[in-house]
Amino acid sequence: MRQCIFVCLVIVLSACNRGVTYQRQELKKRTFHYFWDLADKNNYQIPDRYPTLTFSSIAATGFGLTSYISGIESGFVTRDQGAQRVLSTLQSLWRLPQGDAKSGISGFKGFYYHFLNLNDAMRYKEVELSSIDTGLLMAGVLSVQSYFDKDNAIEKQIRDLADQLYLRVDWNWMMNGQKTMSMGWHPEKGFIPAQWKGYNEAMVLLIMAMGSPTHGIPASSWDEWCKTYEWESFMGISNVQFDPLFGHQYSHVWIDFRGIKDTYMEAKGTDYFENSKKATLSNRAYCIKNPGNFKGYGYQQWGLTACDGPFNGQKQIDGRDIQFFDYRARGASSQQVIDDGTIAPTAAGGSMPFAPEECEAALKNMWNQHYDQLVGQYGFKDAFNLTYRDPKHPEGWFDVDYLGIDQGPILLQMQNHENGLIWDIMKKNKYIVEGLKRAGFSGGWLKTNALSQKN
Repeated sequence: MRQCIFVCLVIVLSACNRGVTYQRQELKKRTFHYFWDLADKNNYQIPDRYPTLTFSSIAATGFGLTSYISGIESGFVTRDQGAQRVLSTLQSLWRLPQGDAKSGISGFKGFYYHFLNLNDAMRYKEVELSSIDTGLLMAGVLSVQSYFDKDNAIEKQIRDLADQLYLRVDWNWMMNGQKTMSMGWHPEKGFIPAQWKGYNEAMVLLIMAMGSPTHGIPASSWDEWCKTYEWESFMGISNVQFDPLFGHQYSHVWIDFRGIKDTYMEAKGTDYFENSKKATLSNRAYCIKNPGNFKGYGYQQWGLTACDGPFNGQKQIDGRDIQFFDYRARGASSQQVIDDGTIAPTAAGGSMPFAPEECEAALKNMWNQHYDQLVGQYGFKDAFNLTYRDPKHPEGWFDVDYLGIDQGPILLQMQNHENGLIWDIMKKNKYIVEGLKRAGFSGGWLKTNALSQKN
């Protein structure tokens, strides 16, 4: 008996010495350093993924800007270091060329191309001018505008540049004369026919577009957006449906939807925060039920969202043909189920404020159980699939890459869960507040804000 206890103690101590045992602060620190360490030294854009280097992502740069705030408040870098990094990033964004040419430019009408070259931050191949990715970038821009409020030269430059970048975006042009916003534009063929309809990650995009005093879209745009919602029941839980969890997370990184309601949610007697909580728990419930009989799913190992995957094609595993995917938006809702056995840590990490006990238990389990294959210098690798096996992956597939747009929600939603840091910063941003009011939101902290301003 004593020998057994001694052996167990040695194993535990060995794990601790290797840094295996999960600690939230350690996960935060490593995830922060994805943005701090990997930002380009000349143009300060954040790579889409690492260590596979392909291009930078403007959405990842938006998450990066906000992550610097978390890093300062967590003591990972000083305020002066963070301010200088932010200023350099904004200066680079402002200098990058804008125009309607097909190449040699980075954006048009204040928008930026989805992906930019690593070396010169110009348009990558023929990617689209992206409305949502510019929106996520601008959410990061507005976060640093409100955070860096000191009366000194660097922080004043940050506020001024953030203002110029945001006010330059011609949101109304991206409407293309329609009632709902286009997903993007190509200089080769014009606006993308697909528009932002149905509940998804675009809430923060539309709120910023309505809050703009220079190129604001009509207030009626919000009602048009809400008309396309699908309120259904999935896994015994009723809420607005959207299958991948990132759609329930991204806008909540920057906006505190607790207690504030638009007309739609007022009629339902709930709010968007509770909606995301229900989506998280139904996603988890689906994984626990595991109708696809995938290996590793359970109470402490779950989470379907957009992420990398093992490969795109069918493969026979244990006598059955399974359709696997590479990068794909996975998820489960009444609308559809896209599931190939791939779990992404960002699904639980990005939902931390909604279901903290369930999410942290999942992160802790994935960290402790799969540390050697799933965790590295910058926290969690993007995804893993224990069902997929081949000679190169006899124990299942584990990603080699980290993805910027999946790292961001892990860090920032843990931060919001801890102390509401990003939410409280954005409550001070006049453009966000105006956008929410024009969309018809009221109550909660919006009412408190209005009362405090009157006093």
